[in-house]
Amino acid sequence: MLYGEGEFALRAANLQYGVLGIRLAQQLGTGTRWKGFMRVFAPNREGQFDISNPASGFVVDSLLSPGVVFSVRQAKYDQRYILTSASFARNLFGMQGMLTALELKLKPNANTDVVKKKIQNIVGSKYKVLDRYEQQEDTFRIMNVEKIIAYIFLTFILVVACFNIVGSLSMLIIDKKADVTTLRNLGATDKQIVRIFLFEGRMISALGALLGVGLGLLLCWLQQQYGLVSLGKSEGSFIVNAYPVSVHYIDVFWIFITVIAVGWLSVWYPVRYLSRKLLD
Repeated sequence: MLYGEGEFALRAANLQYGVLGIRLAQQLGTGTRWKGFMRVFAPNREGQFDISNPASGFVVDSLLSPGVVFSVRQAKYDQRYILTSASFARNLFGMQGMLTALELKLKPNANTDVVKKKIQNIVGSKYKVLDRYEQQEDTFRIMNVEKIIAYIFLTFILVVACFNIVGSLSMLIIDKKADVTTLRNLGATDKQIVRIFLFEGRMISALGALLGVGLGLLLCWLQQQYGLVSLGKSEGSFIVNAYPVSVHYIDVFWIFITVIAVGWLSVWYPVRYLSRKLLD
């Protein structure tokens, strides 16, 4: 997003322009437009630093103001960066005809892995071809670790919550003692009676899993659409003001499987134990 009364420009003929981040402009006190030239210093890439003549150790160039500043609502960019032309940067850092990085945007639904392999074959082994996730590998690794830890803790909470199912089934089995006797008199075998209670316990677990996953997906959708949970004091410091949510269906699948597995295992023992007590 741009602020100011000028127009976004990086170069016009021999004139070089610089667009400051909004927080950097505040720190420098330039506002959206500064008068005259802004001198920019960069250390020489070659040679030794002469302490008797410090100015000789730097390359100096100047920028004009186009009358605007930019904001991407991320402090590390708004507070540290100046947008300018590639020719100005090459001259300042002594890298004429060179590139430090090249970023490409793929078409929608493009296969990232296939494109990476093709580009890697073209440029050879001297260059690295990285996607967005590989460029910020440490950040995404931390996020994955956090997700795994959250999954483990929530699974423990689920195990504790399953004691409610155990208690409910135990009371149900004890309460249905007379009905068990009636079923046995009608010819039902012990295995059939046990299966009845197991089926009921598993049905409770499956129904709870379906309702829980459905409610979770609904809350995720509401957060994506309406931003119910904001970033609090950090609001305005990022691209989004609400807590970002991304639904991955493979994660939903494993959560559903975990709930079913834990629920069914928690049902199996009390039903087997109490059923034997009643049937003995």
